[in-house]
Amino acid sequence: MAASAPGRARRGWRRARAAGSPLSPAAVVLLLSASAVLAPPSVGDLLRLPRGFRYTQDSAKIVGSPGFPENSTTQITSTGSLVFQNFEESMSGVYTCFLQYKPTVEAVVRNLPLKYVIYAYREPHSYYQFTARYHAAPCNSIYNISFEKKLLQILSKLVLDLSCEVSLLKSECHRVKMQRAGLQNELFFTFSVSSVDTDKGPKPCTGHNCESSKRLAKAKNLIERFFNQQVEVVGRRAESLPEIYHIEGTLQMVWINRCFPGFGINVLKHPKCPECCVICSPGSYNPRDGTHCLQCNGSLVFGAKACL
Repeated sequence: MAASAPGRARRGWRRARAAGSPLSPAAVVLLLSASAVLAPPSVGDLLRLPRGFRYTQDSAKIVGSPGFPENSTTQITSTGSLVFQNFEESMSGVYTCFLQYKPTVEAVVRNLPLKYVIYAYREPHSYYQFTARYHAAPCNSIYNISFEKKLLQILSKLVLDLSCEVSLLKSECHRVKMQRAGLQNELFFTFSVSSVDTDKGPKPCTGHNCESSKRLAKAKNLIERFFNQQVEVVGRRAESLPEIYHIEGTLQMVWINRCFPGFGINVLKHPKCPECCVICSPGSYNPRDGTHCLQCNGSLVFGAKACL
């Protein structure tokens, strides 16, 4: 931050304290650029970073005062830049830059406070949820349990190379009355397919195609192809149908976008990033994997997970 008028200027940073639990290293890094000097007071700033981002000394800078004390989470460079390292939820809050300057050499020193609100941001928990139904053996049959385990193994192996994982969310067996076939047993499955860290997969992944959304899109296509092939195999059978088989037309896949507790999407407050999961402001909270922060007048901190 530099004074546009002649004369010397002194800069200093101060922030309001806010409570919250820590994030993992490099989970959140925020940027408030030097050009923000021209912004009005109480401006919120955040920066969406790709998953797998690793912090470096030049990743995020805020122009401040070289005389400001340092600690384990911030560093003041010799050029007056304030650098955040391993940003945590508790570091969200109101930051004030005090600019002391003289319009002329003979004039008295003036003090100009500039306030900014900096919000922590986390990648949303995004995944596909899909349901499928199978004609089944009697609901108390051990064959249904064995088939469930085998199906989960096949689906998990199908997306393994994409650094994705399939989880069984719900499995139910019901006696269903059909219009022509009478009563029959059916298995109702609900699965989720989500991405995992690329460095945990069987193969290293680099480049644009390693983005979580692209890997999930490929996983979705593989799963849809798998169930379509099951329908084709059953349709080509000359003999009687097997006891357990996929029922055509029952596969449904939906995209789920959820924020972690303490974070939420707020298009009105953060219009520049309408899909960002931003830390809940004081006066709101998110207790579980919801999409939005809920109103709570008793919540006085950033990132509240309960209405106290």
